[in-house]
Amino acid sequence: MALLSIPFTQQGAKINFQESFKQIMVPVAAMVLFLFAWELSASQIKTSLGLVPGPIEVSKQFSNLVTEHAEERDKAAAFYERQEKRNARKLAKNPDAKVKIRNYTGKPTFFDQILTSLVTVFSGFLIATIIAVPIGIISGLSQNFYTAINPIIQIFKPISPLAWLPIVTIIVSAVYVSSDPTFSKSFIISALTVTLCCMWPTLINTAVGVASVDKDLINVSKVLQLSSFTKVWKIVLPSAIPMIFTGLRLSIGIGWMVLIAAEMLAQNPGLGKFVWDEFQNGSSNSLGRIMVAVLAIGIIGFILDFLMLTLQRFISWDKTAVLR
Repeated sequence: MALLSIPFTQQGAKINFQESFKQIMVPVAAMVLFLFAWELSASQIKTSLGLVPGPIEVSKQFSNLVTEHAEERDKAAAFYERQEKRNARKLAKNPDAKVKIRNYTGKPTFFDQILTSLVTVFSGFLIATIIAVPIGIISGLSQNFYTAINPIIQIFKPISPLAWLPIVTIIVSAVYVSSDPTFSKSFIISALTVTLCCMWPTLINTAVGVASVDKDLINVSKVLQLSSFTKVWKIVLPSAIPMIFTGLRLSIGIGWMVLIAAEMLAQNPGLGKFVWDEFQNGSSNSLGRIMVAVLAIGIIGFILDFLMLTLQRFISWDKTAVLR
């Protein structure tokens, strides 16, 4: 019997290897074909800034951006070193002298802009989640509450970020007045715009997930006389987690797209502003640098979705969720 199982084991291993090989090679082959088609078609299109950059030119511009980032970091290090030496000399002459530590105010690099955008989108997404999940849970548990707020959801859900941005800018400028603000006004504006646009998928999917919880489980909670909090924490949330995370994944994707548009329109720091500045610059390298930013936006969006999927698999009982 053991001897008979060997061929089947080897056959199973062979099938698994073929499946793994296919999962790797098919995307790789598709990517190679895409890059080849891109390089071939780009050389045929001429613009006011020159030929459309292909993969090779875009990789060169990425290398230039890495070099610029390193040079800017060297300048910042030299600035702080000079400042420390100057303050040390001042203290050596007078130990009671007051010294100031000034921040380096050089131009933000491409990677600085990426970090700014990531901090902003996570802030807006976190605010949206804190608002949307509780409201979604209440909506799923109470049909009357859902009926009451559904018109509000349907009205505000399709509003473009370009419409929200002027309103948010005006309100924040009027309310957020401080001589020494904790957060910059541009950060608040961008984060709130992201919040207003990305909270709806989470709210709706949470409500649907909670409403779909098995009624037998709800009845069990009534028989056990569980408190409302315990019922939600022990029964409702574990059952609704897959739908909640579907909403969260949609929200983080929408939030990332909204943020780039908001940064471009309002000229707030971030990747969107980098793209707009390069467009306005109009140099021979601008188109290639914009392409680098576009690819970065897409790759970061993919990574954000993958991180949410990984978190879902870690928290949820449903381990079959996949990237789509």
